[in-house]
Amino acid sequence: MTEALQRPPSDLANTLLHDLSGPPSRFLRASQKLSDWSGRSTTFALACALVLLWVVTGPLFHYSDTWQLVINTSTTIITFLMVFLLQATQNRDTRALQIKLDELIRATSGAHNALLSLEDLGEAELAVFQKRYAELAERAKKALDEGLQDTDAPPLESTAKAGATTPST
Repeated sequence: MTEALQRPPSDLANTLLHDLSGPPSRFLRASQKLSDWSGRSTTFALACALVLLWVVTGPLFHYSDTWQLVINTSTTIITFLMVFLLQATQNRDTRALQIKLDELIRATSGAHNALLSLEDLGEAELAVFQKRYAELAERAKKALDEGLQDTDAPPLESTAKAGATTPST
């Protein structure tokens, strides 16, 4: 894998995809299927129907403690498992999206490659970048109002010029 990282970027993606392509784990396949299934409107309708069935059976079971325990236990277990399932799916999707964005930054001429690791910064450092980009957006809006174009790539001011402290990493 180390020698793969030393190849030119155009070969890197092909090498990594080839080296890492294999069947996804059972957990990954199951979590993707369950996540897809749980997000469907038919699944929501089924859950509503089950709750309605539970409510309708209340008089049949005389609203007993066992009758209440069935819904409480069922919903607790389902909620507990869904938290982990959805978090695993979201983590994977977020990592894939971040890699795609990193590749776009890397491949775009004039892009600031220092932005490739923004997700590793703290809140204060992210706020500095957010402020700079908000200022760029404001300048672009003003340029459009004046009939100018907003399609250039203006340089970012350095952190020192922006009045912020440099990260101590």
